[in-house]
Amino acid sequence: MDDTTNKLNDEKTLLTDEELWFSAAAADSFHEYDAEAGYARFSEKVREATSKPHRRIRGLLYWTAAAAVLLLVAGMSYWQGGRQVRKDFSDIVVEAPAGSKTRMTLPDGTRVMLNAGSRLTYSQGFGMTDRTLEFSGEGYFEVEKNEKLPFVISTRELDLTVLGTKFNFRDYPEDGEATVNLLEGKVALDNNLKYMETRYLLPSDRMVLDKKTGEMQIIRAQVEKSVKWTDNILTFDEMLLPDIVKELRRSYNVNIVIENPELTSARFYGEFDQRTQNIYDVLDIFSATGRLSYEEDADRTIRLE
Repeated sequence: MDDTTNKLNDEKTLLTDEELWFSAAAADSFHEYDAEAGYARFSEKVREATSKPHRRIRGLLYWTAAAAVLLLVAGMSYWQGGRQVRKDFSDIVVEAPAGSKTRMTLPDGTRVMLNAGSRLTYSQGFGMTDRTLEFSGEGYFEVEKNEKLPFVISTRELDLTVLGTKFNFRDYPEDGEATVNLLEGKVALDNNLKYMETRYLLPSDRMVLDKKTGEMQIIRAQVEKSVKWTDNILTFDEMLLPDIVKELRRSYNVNIVIENPELTSARFYGEFDQRTQNIYDVLDIFSATGRLSYEEDADRTIRLE
């Protein structure tokens, strides 16, 4: 028996009964058995049998890796797509022209009323990933509560953050002060003009921010008066005449000029109903104090003296 036949005998234990029977039958059928060819066939079977688990493992690893890559690509595509969608959102601008007021409901359910000359800007995605808006002028807000997405109003001077509350926010660019009057809830205020810790307002608190110095003052006040404008009531509580004039310009859409420099330090008190009192009714009442007079030019400019 040659070496090849000895190797076959040594490795027969690796074959199944069926494979052994097939080998024996083949030997009986042929007059001359080719041991070399038989060994080659046997070795091939052994290699196939022993390599199948490895192929299965490699296949499993391959598909696992492929699945992981697909999930990663899908996740990145979703994230990038979300970023692109947010990037493509347009800004929505709402304005209340001089002489008018605007009511609206934001996408999150927050109710807003803008006073004359006010402007509000927010993204089309408002309420999806954040509730941040830019604002100038005066507005009354009834904020829909959402603990996961705080409601943020941003101006050049001040950032106001709330979860759900009712307040009046006044910050016209031409005014010397910004004010917040809180009716319900709680708000956080961050001063953008001067570094200081976050300040908080409770109901019946009024915050006054001096735009020149950056100083922020919080006082107790009759905050209900601050929202009378929502019912077309103009309230001037010992206000400086220049500030009153700004309010009258916006509310009645008129051009008023202070000609007498001494009037810039004069203060007036009054409450007027825009539904029944026009600009001339208001000026007549101020004139009745004896502290000023007015006349109207051909170009309809009202001059105070």
